[in-house]
Amino acid sequence: MSGIKGKVVVITGASSGIGEAAARLLAKQGAHVVLGARRTDRLEALTKAITAEGGSARYRQLDVTRREDMEAFVDFALGAFGRVDVIINNAGVMPLSKLEALKVDEWNRMIDVNIRGVLHGIAAGLPLMKKQRSGQFINLSSIGGHSVSPTAAVYCATKFAVMAISEGLRQEVGGDIRVTVISPGVTESELAESISDPHAQNAMKDFRRISIPADAIARAIAFAIDQPADVDVSEIIVRPTASPY
Repeated sequence: MSGIKGKVVVITGASSGIGEAAARLLAKQGAHVVLGARRTDRLEALTKAITAEGGSARYRQLDVTRREDMEAFVDFALGAFGRVDVIINNAGVMPLSKLEALKVDEWNRMIDVNIRGVLHGIAAGLPLMKKQRSGQFINLSSIGGHSVSPTAAVYCATKFAVMAISEGLRQEVGGDIRVTVISPGVTESELAESISDPHAQNAMKDFRRISIPADAIARAIAFAIDQPADVDVSEIIVRPTASPY
């Protein structure tokens, strides 16, 4: 099955930013979107907005750091629509700081959400997709998955890991299941709000002056999904035209 219309698309981190933008765009193009995040009030509002415009949406509270949560989320989508065609592993956090600040709890949070969250999405969806003999994982990395910058060592490490996991998955599954990595440059989102380090906060304010809207990343996601089943768009980097990185 090619195209977007009628596909069941599961999205983590769907309450804001790239996840929300992808949900709105894909629903407009005829997908059944299933939305997961911790903030159910936002998910409920987004679901109502999508259905009011004639789209198809469901939502469920989700903590991607809990494997059982992710499995229940995929089961919820399967129960609602009978199949899962795409899993967008989008949930992420970015509390930047220099390593010398020793914000170990923040390091662990990034590892839990940005790496384990993706692995949990794969673990929940892969058996089903193999049974269906079709499916697609879209994993959100970053330009930080291609180069490292000060204050971002751990964040970049998690995004390098997403790249490695995705490429390994692509090589292993072959044939019926597609694997795409989307690497956004600086994009309008709430990621920067998790930065507690004052130095990193100030640097990010300056960096984000050229940010592009989340819709730009949503369009890249839609492009990858829209390809025929025998075409696997393995990676897309989307960055502001003015970005030096």
